[in-house]
Amino acid sequence: MDTTSTKEFPGLRLGVIGGVCLVLLSLIGMVHAFNQREIVSEVISMGQTLLLFTAAFVAYMAAVRTRPKAPGRILAAAVTAGVVMTALLALLVLIGQTVNMRQVFINASPALFNALLFYQENFGAGAALLLLAGAAVGFFTGLLHLMPALVRRALITGLCSLAVAGMLQDLIAPVLSAWGPFAPIGEWIFSGNGLSVSGALTLFILIAGGTAAWTAKGDTVRHKVIRMEAGPKRRLKLAALMAAALVLIVLPHALGLFLSEVLTIVGLYILLGLGLNIVVGFAGLLDLGYVAFFAIGSYTVAILTSPEIGRFTMTFWQALPFAIIFGVIAGVMLGVPVLKMRGDYLAIATLGFGEIIRILVLSDALRPWLGGAQGIGKIAKAQIGEMEFATPQEVYYLLLAGCILVGFISWRLRDSRLGRAWMAMREDEDVAQAMGINLVATKLLAFATGAGFSALSGAIFASKIGSVYPHSFNVMISINILCVIIVGGMGSMPGVVVGALALVGLPELLREFAEYRLLVYGAALVAMMLLRPEGLWPEATHQRELHDSTEPAATPAAGAAAAPPG
Repeated sequence: MDTTSTKEFPGLRLGVIGGVCLVLLSLIGMVHAFNQREIVSEVISMGQTLLLFTAAFVAYMAAVRTRPKAPGRILAAAVTAGVVMTALLALLVLIGQTVNMRQVFINASPALFNALLFYQENFGAGAALLLLAGAAVGFFTGLLHLMPALVRRALITGLCSLAVAGMLQDLIAPVLSAWGPFAPIGEWIFSGNGLSVSGALTLFILIAGGTAAWTAKGDTVRHKVIRMEAGPKRRLKLAALMAAALVLIVLPHALGLFLSEVLTIVGLYILLGLGLNIVVGFAGLLDLGYVAFFAIGSYTVAILTSPEIGRFTMTFWQALPFAIIFGVIAGVMLGVPVLKMRGDYLAIATLGFGEIIRILVLSDALRPWLGGAQGIGKIAKAQIGEMEFATPQEVYYLLLAGCILVGFISWRLRDSRLGRAWMAMREDEDVAQAMGINLVATKLLAFATGAGFSALSGAIFASKIGSVYPHSFNVMISINILCVIIVGGMGSMPGVVVGALALVGLPELLREFAEYRLLVYGAALVAMMLLRPEGLWPEATHQRELHDSTEPAATPAAGAAAAPPG
């Protein structure tokens, strides 16, 4: 096959790739497991939604990559991709009905094949429906690509919102029922196992309509706010801050115990992400040993407050300054030997530093001080007067205060002389040095500041769970925090919050599908890098670097990146 023609008309190639993905999702059991939950009651299940969204994504990519941009070729490419994907699913069913695949793939069950054939007894009728569904999905996604940006965004946002609402129904419905006046609304929207048809339609219309209205008028509203006089603008900002503060204060009581626990986990990653964002996002120093400072903060508070060690009897607040100071010192100690390193070499060196700290914690020589593999328990809780931060709803406020403090410091540092020096060093170290920036001091300050913030989050983490163990500080923590920054937007402080909610909060809400969490996590990262490499809420500089000014993604109307730069 001519390579040039497949690149100009990628429907067949992407259809094969997408079909293989659909077959894989079916054989590993995701479709069957997700079929236990319905998105819209008696209309579409979560497993069918998974297949549908995967097929729609691949068909849309085929439409985007078709050259030349003729409507007929775009529709043909999308339909071809959809038909090829479903043809591979039909082939899977045919093979499964003639060959016993369960000796290799235990999830290749008759229940799976019946679901793929829309519960048709005759294979021909079911396969025809499957191919027709693939063609319909491809045709719809091709039309979606040809639609105006405003309509396209409204439809995509509305459909994705329905999928999220259906997935999180077991969490949203109890919250609505606990709010008293909202209980009837929750009963109307959620009917049985999934959204009711009327509730789904209403939710889709409201969200799609609101998205379309904001897309059409959002720039005008922002410009009016920017052009407001100083007095009204100040009052508007004050009112927005008060409203946000009120929401944040009542949030844990409105959401309940489980969702408050999820919020505390997200808050820890936000706190860690804001610190690493200074090192990686502002200064451009790739640090994969960031978890070491998190461990130093946790173990410092544990040693100084736990009666199990028996050497000190401090309170949490007395131990907290020591944790931050030791974190800063460790950041400088890491920075000194790696001052001349860049890129991959710096990443490897910092990764080694993180492993050194973990191995030291596990060593028998330091066991009297650090507890070895047994860890340290009975760590003191943070306490103000008679109030002890013990439950998730109470720890939430401690983390909220920490995030606000660290966010304020990061915001002030970003536009300071030091912040501009970090960003200049991130763009080009040689040019920054030629302009008179002291690279040694600038790098050490970046490492020290990020390490101090990480130690702060480690101290809160130790107080929250009441014990620390070496396995809580493996290298995956550093990688997850780095992923949060990349997905949210490098150098963007709001992006850290959005990235933590997307990569930490959502998987925590889907614990019942724990065996597939890493697969979904990886797929989301791949899709993210393909669709929005600049991040969900990018910094303006990074967005300009990754998109040419003529591309749609560089315009405010192209996506969520239109939000104010971080």
